[in-house]
Amino acid sequence: MKRILVSIKRVVDYNVRIRVKPDGTGVVTDGVKMSINPFDEIALEEALRIKEKGLAEEVVVATIGPADCQQQLRTALAMGADRALHVQTDAPIEPPVAAKLLRKLVDKEQPMLAILGKQAIDDDASQTGQMLAALWGRPQATFASKVELAGDKATVTREVDAGLETLEVELPAVITTDLRLNEPRYVKLPDIMKAKKKPLETLDAASLGVSLQPALQLVKFEAPATRSRGVMVKDARELVDALKKKGLL
Repeated sequence: MKRILVSIKRVVDYNVRIRVKPDGTGVVTDGVKMSINPFDEIALEEALRIKEKGLAEEVVVATIGPADCQQQLRTALAMGADRALHVQTDAPIEPPVAAKLLRKLVDKEQPMLAILGKQAIDDDASQTGQMLAALWGRPQATFASKVELAGDKATVTREVDAGLETLEVELPAVITTDLRLNEPRYVKLPDIMKAKKKPLETLDAASLGVSLQPALQLVKFEAPATRSRGVMVKDARELVDALKKKGLL
């Protein structure tokens, strides 16, 4: 079966202002709106469009995290995904661990394509897709702004510092998506109701044979320093003097 595996991550909604806990041990998530990572939502939309073109038969969405992540999986099913996989764990998951767990799901599902968002807006790591491709031993095309499938190959236009680059990769492959690839569809109430009947399989992360031990120790979280008010200057000389007083020149 021509199957696409899409990985999504539960993150604090991008419209929510992030607040650091008073003790500096993390960010406040209690009572905060959580959503699908925006880049992952784009990845799911692209997978659904590929299926709607008749180039794939099934879209499977997967996530790694606590029980509350099922809310985001149901949203993904309402968007149009056929099945959902929930690798359940309360442990903090770093990119190498996420890539290893997704590799286990690749073995289970045997997809022709794995699509992920290029990065998550909570850590901005931009590593999981690349690590999954390395572990899988398959080609990768990151930061995709256009994806076209033909036969056993994918042509991907990707955004790089110098402009646009076009790659042709053999399937199976890993693609990570950029903002300009598409605009995700709006989820309607009837689709939300239908999603409740779609299959959602829960897997225990510890049972997949991957160590969940983090490699990094997070010592402290701090909010960015408050920006000071700007200063109006009359001319270039006054600007230079102001910069010297601040020790910037």
